Amino acid sequence: MQVKILKNKNSITLLTPVFIVLAFFCKWAMGNDFLYTAALVIASLLGVTPIVIQAYQSLRVKVISIDLLVSIAVIGAFLIQNFEESAIVTFLFLFGGYLEQRTLSKTRRAIKELTEMAPESALKQMQNGDFSQVDIDEVAAGDVLLIRTGAKVPVDGMVLEGEGYINEASITGESVSLRKGPGEKVFAGTILENGSMRVSAERVGEDSTFGRIIELVEEAQDSKSAAERFIDRFAKYYTPAVLILALVVWLLTGDFELSITVLVLGCPGALVIGVPVSNVAGIGNGARHGILFKGSEVMIHLSKVDSMLFDKTGTLTVGQPSVLETLHYSDNQVAALRYLASVERESDHPLAKAVLHEIGDTAFLTPERLQTIKGLGLTAYLQGRRVAVGNTSLMEKEQVMLSAKAKSDIERLSREGNSIVLMSVDGELKILMGIRDRIRPDLKKTLKKLEELGIKKRMMLSGDNQRTVDAVSRELDLSQAFGAMLPAHKMEQVKTLKEEGRVVAFVGDGVNDSPSLALADVGIAMGGGTDVAIETSDLVLMNSDFSRLPHAVGLAKATANNMKQNIVMALGVVLLLFAGLFLGSWVNMSIGMLVHEASILLVILNGMRLTRYRLK
Repeated sequence: MQVKILKNKNSITLLTPVFIVLAFFCKWAMGNDFLYTAALVIASLLGVTPIVIQAYQSLRVKVISIDLLVSIAVIGAFLIQNFEESAIVTFLFLFGGYLEQRTLSKTRRAIKELTEMAPESALKQMQNGDFSQVDIDEVAAGDVLLIRTGAKVPVDGMVLEGEGYINEASITGESVSLRKGPGEKVFAGTILENGSMRVSAERVGEDSTFGRIIELVEEAQDSKSAAERFIDRFAKYYTPAVLILALVVWLLTGDFELSITVLVLGCPGALVIGVPVSNVAGIGNGARHGILFKGSEVMIHLSKVDSMLFDKTGTLTVGQPSVLETLHYSDNQVAALRYLASVERESDHPLAKAVLHEIGDTAFLTPERLQTIKGLGLTAYLQGRRVAVGNTSLMEKEQVMLSAKAKSDIERLSREGNSIVLMSVDGELKILMGIRDRIRPDLKKTLKKLEELGIKKRMMLSGDNQRTVDAVSRELDLSQAFGAMLPAHKMEQVKTLKEEGRVVAFVGDGVNDSPSLALADVGIAMGGGTDVAIETSDLVLMNSDFSRLPHAVGLAKATANNMKQNIVMALGVVLLLFAGLFLGSWVNMSIGMLVHEASILLVILNGMRLTRYRLK
């Protein structure tokens, strides 16, 4: 019976005011006091039943809940035959709970939207080569899947054949479509807007990026911050204290109605709900913008961060070396580039890949007598001419004369943090390239926003050489930069800043960053980084979108402020009602419950503002 009544709680909530309206109609329109009283009694009994059941269930687990306070107050009003008060209080309490449930469900919409996006089926290649639609649970790593225009990508995988534009908004928060082709990664939950492709499954179900996003957001929204834990403990003792206060008021004044009014006014509903709704709304906003907070506690810590340490490669930079400048010292530039590409094609060095990417399509020549000189570069013969590709030491070994201009160019590019690639033909310098990891677009603007948000100390810690680190630091206007840093050195720097009393965040993407991510007050991982870094961190920037970091910091500060506002409003309303009760004459049981429920809605609506938060 209890389950059936609670299941129909919303129907009871809507039925109670019908009898209240009927009661006042009987009194004012018909002048019938008997029907007036009978309708109010029915409304009171109908409304108090689910409240009493919930109070009883709480008492069974030794918890004195808000429902118990309201139950005692309503039963007390019923006993002194104040049926009007008992009926109105039960309705307001039930209606407030209904509105609270509806508005809270809106703040959890991020989870609902994510789960609805999760793919449920896939076109899987069977043993006969045909593709059949199967449930997503039947897909395993290594399976080949067909994805057509308009379909959701069902797994994390790699494109084998075909190409098209994919909307990755569910992963990154960005609605701009990206072109994907053979050899490129695709993620579960994203949408192929046009084209067709075959994909080899790598991660499926809960192991996919999308599955992990849902899991992380669910865990974060269900976690409790220190403020919530404090309020839970506070409510645990506060609610019995209100019960005792009501009893003391009755014993001292002999006014039973005053004592049950105290029970209604002392309900801590707004205080209990205010902080969780802020956290849930803030975490949901982050999820929609490609920011995964691993718990509400992370938001509190991030709101207090004043020092942020960054790894360089893959964090401040894109993680792939690129040719940033090419200088020619011959008239026939096309032939020189062809020679360079033909030799570099024989190398697996990262700098060689950057050179080939820069040159693009060309008519390759076949090198003869190719020789790799460790630590220096390559030499070979092309069309009977000796070609050397490498660093300045190789040029010295090949006795290549460098002009004053060439030496000046080399010095300048080196000072700017570039790796140098030189090519000579028959002892004459033909090409000079400056190669370095490209800094992320608009990074300087992003770092400036962080400074405006209170992150005054911005420091780079990198395993790269100090000269390169200094060049990047100057370009980005960082507070400090340290090169040649091993994982232990990075940890030591985090520890030193924490000992100085600073609240430290560390941003990284590699396995070597994991110790620092764990040690920092807030560890922030780039979503494209290693699994270890992502698991160790407190916050993940999906798709390695560094520009989301200021939004994360601003959102954390807004959420922390929102929690404080809700606590102040909740306590302020309780104090105002008690002042009105003991020092004035305008507060009664019905008004108290009305204001109490209004305060709950007020803190919920205030918290929901975070769902629309955007960094200015």
